[in-house]
Amino acid sequence: MEMETETASSLALSDTDINWDRLDKTRFHVIGAILFTVQSAVLHPITVVKTRMQVAGAGLSHMPASSVFRDILRKDGVPGIFRGFGTSAIGSLPGRVLCLTAFEVSKDSVLKYTEDSDMPEATRIAMANGVAGMISNIVSCVYFVPLDVICQRLMVQGLPGMTVYKGPFDVIPKVLATEGFRGLYRGFGMAVVTYSPVSALWWGSYGAAQHAIWRGLGYGDETEQKPSHLEMVTVQAAAGTMAGACSSLITTPLDTIKTRLQVMDDYGEGRPTVLKTARNLLKEDGWKGFYRGFGPRFLNMSLWGTSMIVTYELIKRLSVKNE
Repeated sequence: MEMETETASSLALSDTDINWDRLDKTRFHVIGAILFTVQSAVLHPITVVKTRMQVAGAGLSHMPASSVFRDILRKDGVPGIFRGFGTSAIGSLPGRVLCLTAFEVSKDSVLKYTEDSDMPEATRIAMANGVAGMISNIVSCVYFVPLDVICQRLMVQGLPGMTVYKGPFDVIPKVLATEGFRGLYRGFGMAVVTYSPVSALWWGSYGAAQHAIWRGLGYGDETEQKPSHLEMVTVQAAAGTMAGACSSLITTPLDTIKTRLQVMDDYGEGRPTVLKTARNLLKEDGWKGFYRGFGPRFLNMSLWGTSMIVTYELIKRLSVKNE
């Protein structure tokens, strides 16, 4: 017990941000794969509810999220709220390795590049997090957009007008047969153009918020008082919650368009586009249609922001090289 107390008390504030060079890469990716899969399992039902509300006709889209959840349980049981999870969980493993590596390497590079600059520390941290968030999101889109198309099509099975699939390996040939390879990348351009800046904003806000909270609590690299592990988790969770909640306000309209673009086919002649999708949504439900699924998305982004960053920081602490 004394040793644990000593370890926590001797942890410098600078150690709350563990850089890439200090990580055991194998341990980092293995632990990350396990913990992020658990996190995805907890939040997946919310994603299914949100997706169905965004894609469904007026009846389901106007129901409260809790009613949609109960409707799925009544019709499909527990498997219904976990539709697409197996595909998402297994398919996400290589993508997470790519994204985590891209984020940490980019962040470390920016911090080293700006090390001797006159830039304020808070700005430097926010910029490093923001650049890394944007780069990792571009890498993420290349890998995850086809996976999203497959998972979301599995999630909306059973809704009127939706194609029925036997499983993920049935989705791929059917999409390729009707639209070719680009059908798997529906919404890719929109995801890159819109979510890369949003990802930069999220990570930049998180870095700046965490820095501001630490300073507000009286901590600094030069102070003798050091934060405990509990304080670290609390501050990181608070910063993640704020970043996630703000992001949901900005991204819900974009996410609604992207989701419908990826899964819906019946738009008349021609291939669905962002403009056609937005126009059809506006005609169906007015401007409020762009905020379909806002409740579950707000909850999802807030919970995701908190749980993701706490999980991520825990993974990094567990992966520090033995010295």
